[in-house]
Amino acid sequence: MALDQTLRLPLQVTSPVDVGRLLRELEAIDGILSQAALRKENDTKLPKTTGLMDQTIILNKIDLADSPQRKALADFLKAVKSKAPLLHMSFSADPSTAFIEKLLTWLRKELDANLLVTIGLQPNIGAGCVVRSTNKYFDFSLRQDFASKRSLLLDKMGLVLGGASPAATAQQAVSVTRAVEAAEANRTPAAPSQAVHAAPQPTAKLMTPPQQVAS
Repeated sequence: MALDQTLRLPLQVTSPVDVGRLLRELEAIDGILSQAALRKENDTKLPKTTGLMDQTIILNKIDLADSPQRKALADFLKAVKSKAPLLHMSFSADPSTAFIEKLLTWLRKELDANLLVTIGLQPNIGAGCVVRSTNKYFDFSLRQDFASKRSLLLDKMGLVLGGASPAATAQQAVSVTRAVEAAEANRTPAAPSQAVHAAPQPTAKLMTPPQQVAS
């Protein structure tokens, strides 16, 4: 099934999961309206649609009450789900909605108008992102950048450590890392904190009772 180039996806539809939701919603709407047509009901109201569906029909100027237009949209969504390019992108933290929309705007402009993206989390990359397609892999992370400049980092560390050789610097870095890991592994959980204030003690009387005067 070829993609209908006259229809487009809104920026809010980013992943195959979103496309699947639209398809299920459209099938439910089509079922309701088809049954109403069989019963020859002329005053059938459209069911309330989701935000994703609203954005899709507004962008493509589709009237859901019209059966051919519903079918055209359904065919388009099925083609997108099966044939549209898909990228998997991993970040160290959850990207904001505004960032995803800007990213998707650029990708659909430069690569494909119906490109889909799935977003994942990979905290150990530090910063940047990792991108995968069906046959390509790109690592734009800070971790990869450090790995590619390992010799430069070791040289700089050697200068800081008094001109040590790269091998000695690397060995010292490994030793420090292992020592830290061992300390973390052997660290016992902290004991419950003790009360800051001790129980109140009876205070001495500041004044002695007056002596009884002998008569």
